[in-house]
Amino acid sequence: MTASLPDFPGAVGITALRVYPWDAADGLCGGSPHMHLCCSEGYVVVGGAGRVQTLTTTGFTETPLRPGDVVWFTPGTIHRAVNDGDLHVVALMQNSGLPESGDAVMTLPPEHLTDREAYQRAISLAGPDGPSPERARARRDLAIEGFAELRKHSEAGDGAALEAFFAAAAALVRPQLARWREVWAQGAAAVSRRTGEQIGALAAGDHSHLREATVARIEEPVAATLGMCGYLSPYDPVRLDGAVTDRRTAG
Repeated sequence: MTASLPDFPGAVGITALRVYPWDAADGLCGGSPHMHLCCSEGYVVVGGAGRVQTLTTTGFTETPLRPGDVVWFTPGTIHRAVNDGDLHVVALMQNSGLPESGDAVMTLPPEHLTDREAYQRAISLAGPDGPSPERARARRDLAIEGFAELRKHSEAGDGAALEAFFAAAAALVRPQLARWREVWAQGAAAVSRRTGEQIGALAAGDHSHLREATVARIEEPVAATLGMCGYLSPYDPVRLDGAVTDRRTAG
């Protein structure tokens, strides 16, 4: 294993995402509705067409996704990527490492949100033959079922169901919070602190960190995994392994 590459700008996580083409009970194709508790997420649309359906305390909205668009949403936004035709986005995640540590809860029906064991059983892709598209699709459909109920209550002016989902999601992730704090402290917080140190050094007349400048390159990873919204090609594991690099001067 070679040395890891520098942090991505702002310690974000970067993943190429091809949204699932599977149709659901409502006739729409796409991924699993879910919510992040501590991370904002952004989509940079690089191909195809689609929408992102969102549900917050202010209600349901639907935002178009066209090549060149940038759409982002903050923690607490339930979101569902809808694929209207070969939708391909680059997903940018705040606090790289937190999503991989569990900062996401899918909108499963309430009976699957009672405890971590019930939730993990419902979302597991494990099987005798390993993860499979069939299991990814099944959990996606379960999340859409719960999302449809939340949307129905919201559009009827009943905010209690959404509040109950927030409370259940917070309870589900509580055992992970110590690990999240560690990931944040070693990642995004450390990067931000480094910027403060560099500003302080410059103010003191010390520009020595400029001599450590590097350039790095990663090609889009070939291997795709089954994610919540689609087939994922995450860049961060490659960055951490340092397996695919191309250091050269910019031109």
